[in-house]
Amino acid sequence: MREDEVAAGQEVDVNTPSVARMYDYYLGGKDNYSVDRQAVEELDKVVPSTRPLAVNNRRFLRRAVRVLAEEYGVRQFLDHGSGLPTQDNVHQVAQRVDREAQVVYVDNDPIVLAHGRALLEENAETAVIQADLRDTEEIFGHSEVRRLIDLSKPVAALFVSVMHCIPDSSDPAAVLRRVVDRLPSGSFLVINQLVSEDKATRDFVTDFMAKSTGDRWGRVRQAEEVERYFDGLEVLEPGLGEINDWRPDSEIGPRQLTDEWYEFGGVARKP
Repeated sequence: MREDEVAAGQEVDVNTPSVARMYDYYLGGKDNYSVDRQAVEELDKVVPSTRPLAVNNRRFLRRAVRVLAEEYGVRQFLDHGSGLPTQDNVHQVAQRVDREAQVVYVDNDPIVLAHGRALLEENAETAVIQADLRDTEEIFGHSEVRRLIDLSKPVAALFVSVMHCIPDSSDPAAVLRRVVDRLPSGSFLVINQLVSEDKATRDFVTDFMAKSTGDRWGRVRQAEEVERYFDGLEVLEPGLGEINDWRPDSEIGPRQLTDEWYEFGGVARKP
């Protein structure tokens, strides 16, 4: 990908790795730079399970969206920290259930905005906005969110593999509570993040990613910390846990050959 392919007026830092572009590379995408690939290679030396982890995370996202659309009738999705478009995006999964399902993608990376807008140019039920997922006021006040999301009806707010990008100083649990407060009763949250019970792994990845991304990173946490994100919500079966165990289907994903870290979370409903 070339810098001149990004939408005019968008500033792209091609010298600092981006979490979204690193994730894109792990998924086999092409919207990344050499600096992102180099960061991935360094990360893999200590946490070699990251590529299958990324693939399985994407499979979890697709399962969660499909289940919410098919079994719970959700027709509105607000995807926080959506990342770069790839195969089977949220709108594609949801719109296979109902062509009029409405989706708004939120990300702070200008490349996501440029590629998302190109992908969605002819899809009136879907939009992408550039915003910091911590800025709930800006997101819910955005014209595209107000156009597509009807807050009198249930909404699925997605925070898939993104809360580890939020530092403790921003209080990730408070970020989620602000969103929950905005959503009507009967809405859903899909939340998972990277966790490890090994302190050395948590410390290495947290430090490496903070330095690599120019401090645009939060913290690898423990599972019990992520469980608190769901306080006050009704957790759907099979409960919280490693995301490969959440309503697995016949699609067989790659195995993690090491277990130094994993994605922990689930799906819950606002009473």
